[in-house]
Amino acid sequence: MRLWWALLPLLPTALAQSANDTESLLWGAYRPNLYFGLRPRIPQSLMTGLLWFGTQDYQSLTRARHGCDQGDGLSGYTWTEYDAREGGVQVIKDPPNNVVITTEFLKVPGGEHGGSWAVRIKGEPLNPAFPSRISTIFYAGLEGLGGLEMENEENENGFNGPVKIMGNSPELDEFSVSIVDGPNNRHVESGPFAHDHADRIGKTHFAGLRAQPGTVWQAREFILKNVLDHARDVLGAYPDPSKGLPDPSFTLQLSDEVYSASNLYAVQKLFDGPFQFDVYYESGSAHQPLDASILDEGVPALLSKYNKRFDTVFPVPVDYPTTDPEALKGFSKAITSNLVGGIGYFYGTSIVNKGFRYEWDKEEDDTSESSSDIDEGARLTEPKALLTATPSRSFFPRGFYWDEGFHLLHIGEWDNDLSLEILKDWINLIDEDGWVAREQILGEEARSRVPAEFQTQVPTNANPPTLAMAITAFIHRLKTSSGGLSDADLGMDMGMGAGSQIPLAESLSSHPGSKYLTDHALATTYLKSIYAPLKRHYDWFRRTQRGQIKQYGRKARSRTEAYRWRGRSQQHVLTSGMDDYPRGPPHAGELHLDLISWMAFFSRTMREIAEFVGEADDAAAFEEIEKATIGNIDDLHWSEENQMYCDVGVDDDDESHHVCHKGYLSIFPMLLGLLPPDSPHLSAILDMVRDPEHLWSPYGLRSLSISHPEFGKGENYWKGPIWIQMNFLALKSLYTTYAAQEGPYQQRARDIYAELRRNVVDNEYQRTGYVWEQYDAVTGEGRRSHPFTGWTSLVALILAEKY
Repeated sequence: MRLWWALLPLLPTALAQSANDTESLLWGAYRPNLYFGLRPRIPQSLMTGLLWFGTQDYQSLTRARHGCDQGDGLSGYTWTEYDAREGGVQVIKDPPNNVVITTEFLKVPGGEHGGSWAVRIKGEPLNPAFPSRISTIFYAGLEGLGGLEMENEENENGFNGPVKIMGNSPELDEFSVSIVDGPNNRHVESGPFAHDHADRIGKTHFAGLRAQPGTVWQAREFILKNVLDHARDVLGAYPDPSKGLPDPSFTLQLSDEVYSASNLYAVQKLFDGPFQFDVYYESGSAHQPLDASILDEGVPALLSKYNKRFDTVFPVPVDYPTTDPEALKGFSKAITSNLVGGIGYFYGTSIVNKGFRYEWDKEEDDTSESSSDIDEGARLTEPKALLTATPSRSFFPRGFYWDEGFHLLHIGEWDNDLSLEILKDWINLIDEDGWVAREQILGEEARSRVPAEFQTQVPTNANPPTLAMAITAFIHRLKTSSGGLSDADLGMDMGMGAGSQIPLAESLSSHPGSKYLTDHALATTYLKSIYAPLKRHYDWFRRTQRGQIKQYGRKARSRTEAYRWRGRSQQHVLTSGMDDYPRGPPHAGELHLDLISWMAFFSRTMREIAEFVGEADDAAAFEEIEKATIGNIDDLHWSEENQMYCDVGVDDDDESHHVCHKGYLSIFPMLLGLLPPDSPHLSAILDMVRDPEHLWSPYGLRSLSISHPEFGKGENYWKGPIWIQMNFLALKSLYTTYAAQEGPYQQRARDIYAELRRNVVDNEYQRTGYVWEQYDAVTGEGRRSHPFTGWTSLVALILAEKY
């Protein structure tokens, strides 16, 4: 009996026991920009990927698939189940090539270098009535130190049987990658000039290529060039196309050559109809050879465990009105799995311009030391690393600060410790001044997907500090998992230091194996480790985004708490995250309601973390700032005349005035839960939210009132379309504050909550194939980027009421 047959019944247990170990997160589908690609969290290391194309005709090569692209015409690519520590299953539907490809990925713990893994790649015709002839190419490329070589002895006509690539690197030590055929595969064996190519038909083909340092990510181009060069050489024997050409499957092949010092190996298989093959990555330190049995038994075990856990973490409420709860659960699983499956690991330089300013952003103190380092233009930074979720695998396969806080709310509910790994990477990006770029475009591969005008980041520009939400959520989970212990019991007062160890509840059904939720001392150590850079970041916000109060005759109870976004243009405030939302003309004296609201929320978070780590003086200071900021929201931004919160602008006579545009901006103090339940302004906000002539629609809250003269105009990005993360904030504040706490509007908040939740969930669920970046404000149809399983996946939290 093979060793794995003996171990298979224990596999789920072994995987669960590895959950505490960051080694279980070393490998993953961390190339989310590809339909399928695996790599470790190592800056320069092994990268693998899958490429495929049809061989029905010679034009099929133009439909080669590798990087996720909305223009490919795929009807879906969905991780139906995916866990970052264990693996998962993805279904890819490719109508132009008439194939459904399923990738089954299983991590296998063991050894000292992140364990091993196995992948099964299966295909079948999307429409059985038509041919499905597919060429697949799996590749492995190595960046940095180390080497790769093929164990098989070279054969100019390809191989029968498995292909094995041996490798080594400083971080991974010895390893191997094997590609093994499955049973019952068929190949194209007849067709024009088949006898000319009999020696190569049905074989596995290969190429060993040299990729210059930093270019393995361009594997698609290198591999397809090899296929084309080979085809060109073969077709040279058929100079008269009018007499016919060989079947494409006989010519569109890798060259079966290996160049010296190759660091990129590609392995090609050509199929006719349904197919299957396996890929095994075996760590040399694991000492346990893999075969088909690990996938045959391991994948069903993984899926069974995943589904049972999903029912616990994100249950479909029994009282939710649906005729098909299993289908609704499948939808929730898919958007959760795609969020986690969209996590990427990026490493490289970014482009920063310290000297860029718009005219209205040039402060009176621009000659101070803080601005004396203004340079001549954009420069490359030192390389940095980042583990991050991504908004969209096809359109935004990189890190976005504004999005990431929302991502981590969802990821944190599924895997608390994974969310903290990601959060720590973001915190590590905070520089000495306290700034972190709002877009993390790290390295040439990431930059290849970004228009040039958006690549440069500016250190005076901010983004909504949503990472604060992830920290608040972690602290909330700590308190919940403690079994009801008080703050004092948890050591959150000055009577207990960081060294105190209060045993937390072990039976954490939603977070099995979480080391941070079962070890208070470890949780405190983590929060202490991020406290100083986070405080530096907070201070950077207060220093660089401060607005003017005493000028223009403004009166407020605090003389310091007012804010405006730097880096806005005439038509856009990209830094706010609500790019083209209507604002007043740019002016050094303007004040922005959303930013002061974020700063009140950020101050509240800083107070909570300071309390937890025992920084009592800081906590008191943050509490004072929070109160002052919330007070100034009323003093500076409430328009009694318009009965709404507004931005503040400066007119041609240098007079301060409210700039009021009904939409998401107007309800920001409510969205972030800053208003008390008895606020005299809450009634007007709820009226605006529920009014079909303004924000309310059957599909969710609109970003701009349908009655606004700019509704749907221009690029129409934030001028009406429905955004899920903003609806999530509205639902969260209604559920946790205004519908939960006593106040004159409690019942109205409950009614609005119930109806809005149903509208959002049902509109998302009824869509097929993809979830989208935003939704049409009139029809509810998906718009712009897809799949957008970043913050749009928050629907799973909304359905399960995990706020």
